[in-house]
Formats: sequence, structure tokens, C-alpha cells
Amino acid sequence: MKIAILGYSGSGKSTLAAYLGKQYGISYLHLDQVQFTDNWQTRPETVAKEIVEDFMGKPDWIIDGNYTRYYQAERLKQADQIVLLLFSRYAALWRIFKRTVRYHGKSRPDMAANSPEHFSWEFFWWIIWKGRTSNVRKHYQTIQNQYPQKVIVIKNQQQLNAFYRRPKNSD
Repeated sequence: MKIAILGYSGSGKSTLAAYLGKQYGISYLHLDQVQFTDNWQTRPETVAKEIVEDFMGKPDWIIDGNYTRYYQAERLKQADQIVLLLFSRYAALWRIFKRTVRYHGKSRPDMAANSPEHFSWEFFWWIIWKGRTSNVRKHYQTIQNQYPQKVIVIKNQQQLNAFYRRPKNSD
């Protein structure tokens, strides 16, 4: 089984990937860990692409994150299931606030080592505006239109909770 998880920042992509990985016994890859190395340094793109390409060579995988440059089109095509987490900007902001409080000064499990959680106004602006432009929204709609048989859209916590509760064999 191959699962691609995409969506807005703060919607729970990495948490869902880890959960599904444990449920199905499948390796998962957080693209934020590919993008960033220690202390929020950006990994060279050729190295990052190689990591993703190698991971996609596995018979089963779960990959969370958007990053179009990391073979997003190929990930979507190969995926048996695509989960789009499209929480409202305010719900995502609240989730990120809770995440920041929980991990403040520590590295999250889905991030590179020595990359302590922090919050910036630039990230706030990304959550509220830049990460939700009409082009981004159109991109998610295009994915839904292109792969209607394998896309699951989750827009709020109640839907996410229901997704977590569904039987393991309901795929």
C-alpha cells in the first residue's frame, strides 16, 4: 500500500503518517525531515530528491508533505490512497499553537534533530495567507479532480477523528 498525505500546514499530516505507518506496519517519510537537516538547515536539493526517490522505490510507503519538487506528481500517481488534510486556517493555527507549546525548545519527532520548535511571524503569515493562495487551493482541487477514486478529503477534527477510528481493513 502506498499513501500520500498532503494538506495545509498544521493540519496533522505527520501525525497521521506516523499513525498509519504503525497501523499498517509501513515505513513512512516526513518530507520536512527531507527538506531540513539539523538546526533548520536546508538539505541540498539533489540529496533530498535522492532520498525521496529511494524511498518511493519501496513496495509500500507513506509520505507526508506537499513539496511539489520532491516528486509530488509521481507520488500522487503511485499512491493507492491520497489523504488531503484541508483544515481551516484558524483550526490549523490553533493546532500549531498547541504544537508549539508542547514542543517549545525541543525537536518534534517528525523534524530533524536539533531543530527546536519555534513560532515566527513569517510562519504565522504562511498559515493564514501565503500557504492558502488561490493557486494552492486550485492545486488541491486539481488533485481531487484527477484522482477522485483514491482521494480522501478531511476538513476538520471530527472528520479526522472518524478517519482514525475506521477499521483497519476499510481501505
